Amino acid sequence: MTLTIVETRAVTGGVDTHADAHVAAALDPIGGLLGVREFPATPAGYAGLLAWLGGFGTVCLVGIEGTGSYGAGLARHIAAAGVRVVEVDRSAARTGAGRARPGPLDAVSAARAAQSGRAAGAPKGRDGAAEAIRALMAVQAQCARRADPDHQPGPGADRDRPRRPADPVRQALPG
Repeated sequence: MTLTIVETRAVTGGVDTHADAHVAAALDPIGGLLGVREFPATPAGYAGLLAWLGGFGTVCLVGIEGTGSYGAGLARHIAAAGVRVVEVDRSAARTGAGRARPGPLDAVSAARAAQSGRAAGAPKGRDGAAEAIRALMAVQAQCARRADPDHQPGPGADRDRPRRPADPVRQALPG
């Protein structure tokens, strides 16, 4: 009789998100660093990132910073693949004040925050009640600006406004 043992390990990912690139880190079940890699912030990059994490084992959890902004597309992609995604607060992931470039330390910090449970919040979505309220508030603010008598529209703002037909009586009056 032959006995085959298949070893799988649970992998936790962490992602530092930016406009053009995301840096991902992979941790083993006891917090050991398996790897860090940068991916483009594109749909192909999202697929590559998830495949890379999956190369280390079964991806169980991914902590992503900025799920309401730069990480929104990635969060949706990973969640659609059936992996649990948690929002990591940018301040918790930041290792250096005001970092503006993708950083491996921030990605590792995001993974550790997710794995430890410090980051357990649901990712921000672009749907649901919060997004509906945001849309309503934006429309309300726009209406308030238009109703304000002191509101000065920019140059050419009335270009698209429908014109009232000329009044022939007023045109006939002198002066």
